[in-house]
Parts: sequence; structure tokens; C-alpha cells
Amino acid sequence: MKTILIVNANIVNDGRIQQLDVLMKNGRFEKIASSINADEVDEVIDANGKYLFPGLIDDQVHFREPGLTHKANIFTESRAAVAGGITSFMEMPNTVPNALTQELLEDKYQIAAKSSIANYSFFMGASNDNIEEVLKTDPRTVCGVKVFMGSSTGNMLVDNEQTLNNIFSKVPMLIATHCEDEATIRANTEKFKKEYGEDVPIEMHPIIRSEEACYLSSSLAVKLAKEHGSRLHVLHISTGKETELFDNSIPLEQKKITAEACIHHLWFSDADYKEKGTFIKWNPAVKTAQDRDTIFQALLDDKIDVIATDHAPHTLEEKQNKYFSAPSGGPLAQHSLLALLDFYKQGKISLEKIAQKASHNVAILFRIEDRGYIREGYHADCVLVDLEKEYAVTKENILAKCGWSPFEGHTFQSSIESTFVNGKKVYDNGKIIEAGVGERMLFKV
Repeated sequence: MKTILIVNANIVNDGRIQQLDVLMKNGRFEKIASSINADEVDEVIDANGKYLFPGLIDDQVHFREPGLTHKANIFTESRAAVAGGITSFMEMPNTVPNALTQELLEDKYQIAAKSSIANYSFFMGASNDNIEEVLKTDPRTVCGVKVFMGSSTGNMLVDNEQTLNNIFSKVPMLIATHCEDEATIRANTEKFKKEYGEDVPIEMHPIIRSEEACYLSSSLAVKLAKEHGSRLHVLHISTGKETELFDNSIPLEQKKITAEACIHHLWFSDADYKEKGTFIKWNPAVKTAQDRDTIFQALLDDKIDVIATDHAPHTLEEKQNKYFSAPSGGPLAQHSLLALLDFYKQGKISLEKIAQKASHNVAILFRIEDRGYIREGYHADCVLVDLEKEYAVTKENILAKCGWSPFEGHTFQSSIESTFVNGKKVYDNGKIIEAGVGERMLFKV
């Protein structure tokens, strides 16, 4: 393994920006100081004028393997992730077959151990009838349990009240929830089908998957977590109303109920459906500009704790269908940090806050061992960015297997120069370097 020295970097870490040198050796940050001697170093990188962030940790991705590999796989999407500065990811269980047994969950870990360029963890899936399997999950080696309190694949919609009580009362690990009330969505769907038949306009998506549907479900999850003292993490908040459910009066380390915002809910609004159509069809739906702005403010105010992507690719052919046939989800991992840096350029968020929400807080919330910060002794996961070099998204430079992006045609104001995973350079100036596989993340228990 190469020993790499980065000199003169503006390090964005732990609420500060300092110009320091960083020595990476044997997969860890060996030394961080104002000046480090370059003796016996394999590579020296002069980062003068550049900014070094801890690698982003994405707590919600769908990499589609096994079973849906015509859309994506762990190898292709981990490449897209590291090109976007994401050095670690947590992947969801609604693959095919659903990861509802310990054996099926372990199958995914075995695939990643051979093919993932980034570090990885996989959520155990909960269904209406697998509580015994869920309770076998090892909190040391698995990031959490995922509960779909809304539409999902196969048997993964958990809508039985007794099952939910069982999960929230018995599971000691973090419970991550997708919150949309299915009965509300079905009623709204029928209403619009009566009006439009099968040709429902995409602009109706946030009205079908409404604020009411989201709030009913997320408020139920919060209620159950409070009743049972559970560790609850509500994923992809899409409405301003939901932000009122979360507390910013205590430090994250003490919170048992937390929330996540995703890039698409911070960037797009319902005004964008006219141009983007089904390419910004997600569940939960992108809603109003006011929802977007309230979510952004809740992020800044620490009611929302982390930023993620919900990277969920589908093929171009699938997305070009009419409303009911076009699946929800899209690729975002390659461009999430660039989007956040655009927000910084617009004066909406500080660089320190980006590092906090996309790296530090994910590590705190999930209790990840030795990641999420640029600290001596920690795994050397980091990303070097150039705030002055633009990056245009074109079909040719999209690395997700699906080959499209909702950001196609957009020019970001910054670019990602290099990404390092466990001290190995895996991305450099537009090129993936296949320097080996990432590591399985471990969690403090």
C-alpha cells in the first residue's frame, strides 16, 4: 500500500478549516500537522488552494444487486460514488430477493467484499413476518434495520400495527424508516385515475404522494419510537411540516430520534416537473419550493441531522414511461457533493456544515468506528476538491450504469479532484483507479 502525503491542504474538519499536511499510511491517517517531512513517501500531492473533506458517508443508496443488475450493481455504483467523493455507503434491502434473512443479507456483503470500491454496509430488511430474523442482526457489523412504512418491493411494506409495535419494542438497533401512508396514497391515486385514467400528469405526483401521506406516517414512526424508546432515523424528509417532528435542543450523540434530507429534496421543487418530468420522480415526491426551503433551514438548524442521496437508478427506458409505469428513483451519488458545493457558492451553507452533515454526523448517528473525520488513527477516507474549477455533467462522464442523471447539462461550480478510500487513491481527475476493494464498516455497540 502506498504512503501518500498531501501538503498545503485546506482541511475542512470538525467545524474548522485549517491549512495542514496529511500523511496517509497503512490505510489510516498517520499524521496531521502544519508541516510533515516527506521522507520515505511514495506520493506527494500539493493541494495548495484546494479543500480536503472527510469522505462522505451516504446512509441511503440502492445499488440494485442482486436481482436488478440491469439497472445497476455494486461495482458500477461504487465507482460513481467515489467519483462523487462518497467513500462509504449504506445500501437498502429492497433488492431481489429482498434481504429479509441473515443468509440473504450476508450474500450482499460477500458481493461487496469482491466488487465495491467504496466502504460498505447493508441494512437488514423488515417485513410483516420476519421479526425473528431481524432480531438475529449483529449491530457490530450491520448499520441498521430498514422498515418501509410505505410502498416498496414484494413483502417489504410493513403496514401491520402489531408488527410495527413488535419492531419498535424489540429491535435494539437503529431503525431507519421510509414514511408514507399507503392508504392515503391509494385514495389519492384512485381520485386522479378517475379524472385522468392512465394518463395522470407527472405534476400530480406530489399531490398523490402528499404532505398528508408523509406526515401521517412519519408522525406515527416518531410516536412509536417515543413509546418504546427506540433509535429511529426517518429517511428522506420531503415536507416542511415533517421537520416540526424533530428536536434540535440536544446534541446528536444524545438523540434517539433523527432525520435525513436528500439532495433532490434540497435542490428541486414541483416547478421542475415541467422540464424534468419522470427524471425527478422519487418517493417521497419532490414537493413545493416552500417545502424545499423549510427542509434546508431545518438542516441548518440541526432539526435534520444528515444529508444523503437515496441514489436509486433505473434505466432510461424505464424512466421514459408514462406516470404509473415510470419507476421512482434516480442516480445522485456522483453529483451530491458537487451540488452541496454549489449551495456553498450560493451562500446557503458553509463548508464546515457540509462536512458535518455529510460525514461527521453520519458517523455519530450510526456509531461508525473510526470514520467520518480527518483524525490521526482514523481510516484514511477523504476527498480533495477544487472550488474554482467547473464541472459540466455530460452523458459521457456519468458513471452510474443507467447512463443518465437529473443533473445532465448542468455545470457545477466546483470539481472533485481526488478521492481516497482507506488511504488508496481511487479517483483522480476524472478517472477511476481500481486500487482494490473497500472495507466493511464496523459500528460501536
